[in-house]
Amino acid sequence: SRPGFVRASYGTRVGVEHGWAPQEADVVVVPGGGYARREDPGVWAEVRRGTLPRALAAAPRPGLTVAALCTGVVLLSAAGLTRGRPCTTHHKARPDLEREGGVLKNARVVDDGDLVTAGGITSGLELALWLVRRELGADAATGIEAMLEYEARGTVWSR
Repeated sequence: SRPGFVRASYGTRVGVEHGWAPQEADVVVVPGGGYARREDPGVWAEVRRGTLPRALAAAPRPGLTVAALCTGVVLLSAAGLTRGRPCTTHHKARPDLEREGGVLKNARVVDDGDLVTAGGITSGLELALWLVRRELGADAATGIEAMLEYEARGTVWSR
């Protein structure tokens, strides 16, 4: 909830310059990780702790898009944000997401308006490019694709 460092599931440290402030954001993106090991750090440890799911449950408001990729979608599920809504996640987490009430779609990215989810790992690139396309237009997205030398290839499910 404040600036500092976050330790990722394989020990990478990420510098965080600003505290948790979804009321000031246009988009909140939730990554996954540590799903298969069920250890700390990782998605399951965060679900057990409950702090992040509670913060995510309180975040939605008009004008905010909540997005998640890979098993970060499991954190959205723990927050109750995917219940009854179209979504996707990493293929190994799909049964858990469905048990929690998510309406699974067979797509790399699922756009349900203020909730946008992506499948496993590399689908995060598709998520980022889709959000750029949606928010800033096709020219911006194709410009980023050219810069990255990457072409969006996945299916986007959208209402």
